[in-house]
Amino acid sequence: MSIEKATNVGPGKIEIAYERFGSADAPPVLLIMGLGMQMNAWTDGFCEELVRHGLHVIRFDNRDVGLSTHMKNAPLPNLGAALMGDVSSASYTLSDMAADTVGLLDALGLESAHLVGASLGGFIAQTTTLEHPARVRSLTSIMSSTGSPAVGQAKPQGLQVLAAPPATSREEAIERALATFRIIGSPGFEFDAEAVAERAGVAYDRGHDPLGQMRQLLAVFASGDRTPRLRSIKTPTLVIHGAEDVLIDVSGGRATAEAIPGAQLEVIDGMGHDLPRGLWPKVASSIASLVKRVESAKGATK
Repeated sequence: MSIEKATNVGPGKIEIAYERFGSADAPPVLLIMGLGMQMNAWTDGFCEELVRHGLHVIRFDNRDVGLSTHMKNAPLPNLGAALMGDVSSASYTLSDMAADTVGLLDALGLESAHLVGASLGGFIAQTTTLEHPARVRSLTSIMSSTGSPAVGQAKPQGLQVLAAPPATSREEAIERALATFRIIGSPGFEFDAEAVAERAGVAYDRGHDPLGQMRQLLAVFASGDRTPRLRSIKTPTLVIHGAEDVLIDVSGGRATAEAIPGAQLEVIDGMGHDLPRGLWPKVASSIASLVKRVESAKGATK
């Protein structure tokens, strides 16, 4: 298990840092993380939980975070203008991030994979499924939404987190992460302050880039509402959302499941906008059940 880099990925010809867990002969599950978050937000323990279910797990840094390409020559993102409807400062869209995802599959020699996206990662996974359906065996959308402004909006305490200025030091980044996850985390499960602090410190060391996070956020604004298109998805889909999510309200998960024909919805009591250790077995089991059902059906048609 070591970090590798794929080069000339997708139409953007960028570098993507990734890491693999489990046997390459097992069904591949590609984990896509959320806004400003690096691959280590998919914790080793959660990845190993999926491996115990017989899966080949791949996690990676999206563009503009961690060890993947940072779009440093892009226009300065103007969030204020974007909030007023002017997204001209967006340097890319969710479609570009979906193309990165498919480009990574190409680099890994994978014709298709099971996609699991959390938060912004769910937006990317949905977009990949819409625009590259042959490359997606199943879709799991966690703590995510449809892009419609009518659903999935942050509660006041979630908006407080989004409005916080970027950290200017490693110590501040750790303090900010602890404060953030105490607000948006899962009230029904134990808060692991030591693990949150460790991940935040590692992420800061690997590539602290507040403008990169802003560029990712503008990609969301520039991509609009996916609801009408989601109705065309035929890929087997699982939607997981926390009942206590203050960053993306559970209405976003419900709307996603309602829009995608046949989607299975799991709303988890006590879950917020994170994946605490206490939820790893349940979430991993749900993902693995979908994967195994799809793989069994695929084998039956051969």
